[in-house]
Amino acid sequence: MKSILVIDDEREVGTFFSHFLEGKGYSVKIGFSGKDFSELIRQHHFDLALIDVKLPDTNGLDLLKQLRVSLPFCKVVVMTGYSTVKTAVEAIKYGASDYVEKPFDDIDQLEQLIDGLLYSGVPSTQNDMYKLAETLGFIVGTNKEMNDLLKFAYKIAKKNVNVLIEGETGTGKEVLAHFIHSASMRYDHPFVGVNCGAVSETLLESELFGYEKGAFTGAVKEKKGIFEIANRGTLFLDEIGEASLATQVKLLRVLETGEYMRVGGETVRKTNARIIAATHVNLAKAVEERNFREDLLYRLDVVKLTIPPLRERLEDLPLLVEYFLKKLNISMTFSEDSIACMRQYYWPGNVRELFNVVKRAVTLAEGETAVITPSYLPEKLKVSLPLKRADDEQDKKKELDFEVYLQQWVTHVLSMWRSNEKVDLEYVLSLVREMEVEMSRSFIMKTLKETIGNRKEAAERLNITVRKLRYLLKEKGSDSKL
Repeated sequence: MKSILVIDDEREVGTFFSHFLEGKGYSVKIGFSGKDFSELIRQHHFDLALIDVKLPDTNGLDLLKQLRVSLPFCKVVVMTGYSTVKTAVEAIKYGASDYVEKPFDDIDQLEQLIDGLLYSGVPSTQNDMYKLAETLGFIVGTNKEMNDLLKFAYKIAKKNVNVLIEGETGTGKEVLAHFIHSASMRYDHPFVGVNCGAVSETLLESELFGYEKGAFTGAVKEKKGIFEIANRGTLFLDEIGEASLATQVKLLRVLETGEYMRVGGETVRKTNARIIAATHVNLAKAVEERNFREDLLYRLDVVKLTIPPLRERLEDLPLLVEYFLKKLNISMTFSEDSIACMRQYYWPGNVRELFNVVKRAVTLAEGETAVITPSYLPEKLKVSLPLKRADDEQDKKKELDFEVYLQQWVTHVLSMWRSNEKVDLEYVLSLVREMEVEMSRSFIMKTLKETIGNRKEAAERLNITVRKLRYLLKEKGSDSKL
């Protein structure tokens, strides 16, 4: 007989589960506090635990961590109210199998979840998850961070919560949004996207909310907005950080109330669209700089997913190349030398840039060879900087020789300047930013060496504050010696 533990300070919740679960043939133990929890797991073995997030003497996350140690094979479902959904989402990161919101409106769904966890391990198979990801073009490979990201996204996909996706340009934020939509209960309803940075403020408002006939010059007939079109489906707000403050206010109202009005309209309309927002900028920093509303970030950041850049998952590069060749329906291969060239490149444009490089190479090689050698790769891949490799821990710990770095940086930039090929300006600007970081750090480290690690004296020599020095070294206020 399967044994289930229920911890909730509301006695009616315990009573409900006792009748509900014992009627299904399960053995059930009820506790109302952290103290009860400790006593029960000491005396009994459990296959599943249902734990409330908020308890009088502790919280569900602490109990989850205890359970991971005491009963590592026990499945955990966290119970939460709306105000603690973010905490419940955190619980999934710490190993909870799922979470449910109170009150329990759908008993059949709750029953299916419990039975699934007890008898099949997980509600849905991982094979389905990976198959869906591959079908949509979200290739995770063997990188642990990417696999953890996919599993977490798959778990929260079926929840009715907003999602914020962070990641550099070209990492696949929209593809991940498509994955979440396709794995959700809204999969058979529309997925609609808009790039907030590609549309002017006036047009963005019309795109989001629609407009009535005669609302402005040129509005010869009414138009539905994407909130209306995406009703019961998913609305993807790409580059949300680029939305104006005025637009952010109107977005906040929709997220808080689910209500909006068309431009030029007087009728209040309702929407049930799920919001997935994406950004390549740090919204928390944008809040500090007063370019983004803190209350809007709070509404969007219920679940935050961060996609790692390609340079931090280079072990997956051959798999990605193989996928793109298959997508292009090309029976070619890249030589080991070509893959080696691609591995040492910085990839500022990430997976999107990789696809363009593969497409360019096969176009040039078509009719000439079945094996793509470095000669078919862009010049920028062949002349590269001595970058720190993210997948090599030893390289991370080494300091670059600044003089050699500076010389090779200049050589690399001049090679692009003199080249007749297309220039990726975003890549050039990323090199400038990288140079700024390396130059700052190198001058600071040199000065610290000269002052025997005295930060105050080093800051005075560099004409900056100690706080600025620590910031440039990415220190968090620590006074430890270098």
